[in-house]
Amino acid sequence: MHSRWTDYRIFWREFRRTYHSTGAISPSGKPLAQALTHFVRHGLNTGCPRRILEVGPGTGAVTVAIAEALRPADQLDLVELNDRFVERLRKRLAEDPRLAPVASRTELIHGDLRDLPHDRHYDVIVSGLPMNNFSVDLVENLLDVLRQHLAPGGMLSFFEYIAIRRFKAFLSLSAGRQRLRGIDRVLNTMLDRHQIRRDRILPNIPPAWVHHVQFS
Repeated sequence: MHSRWTDYRIFWREFRRTYHSTGAISPSGKPLAQALTHFVRHGLNTGCPRRILEVGPGTGAVTVAIAEALRPADQLDLVELNDRFVERLRKRLAEDPRLAPVASRTELIHGDLRDLPHDRHYDVIVSGLPMNNFSVDLVENLLDVLRQHLAPGGMLSFFEYIAIRRFKAFLSLSAGRQRLRGIDRVLNTMLDRHQIRRDRILPNIPPAWVHHVQFS
């Protein structure tokens, strides 16, 4: 319980301090984490070790669900830009009984997704990036980078809060509405072409969609 409240305090503080790169006021709830990790748990069992990437793990709520679904030879990479989240993740990998068992197979990368080596490819990517906080050009760039890092047949899973762009657009000035409409267009074009599954997670604060995308 103490660990959970520590994570909530860190998330709330970072939401206020770095809103544009954090985008959430609290860690993902368990139903959302389970939906995001569906293809970590239920991907094809080829017998080969898998490489999993989580982008924007925050304080590790979804990371725990990934760790619980890893097979014995799987490798996990975590890419996190926020200094305080990285500090928290490093501590949890060392001390949390749910994460410590996979720490030797986990690489915590303190940096930007776009700086990840080009030759790293993943069977499953789970993204917590707050796309609605970014420019249209950055969203397009990040989607391209995620696509480049997926292995053939790999799966990208990400979430967004239900009706969030419509709500933000209603409250925004003209430039903000134009940016959000551009993001909506980019994401919907990609989803129309490549989404294979969508989960609605009502028991989350706020409720969320989880999108599962396969580019090839």
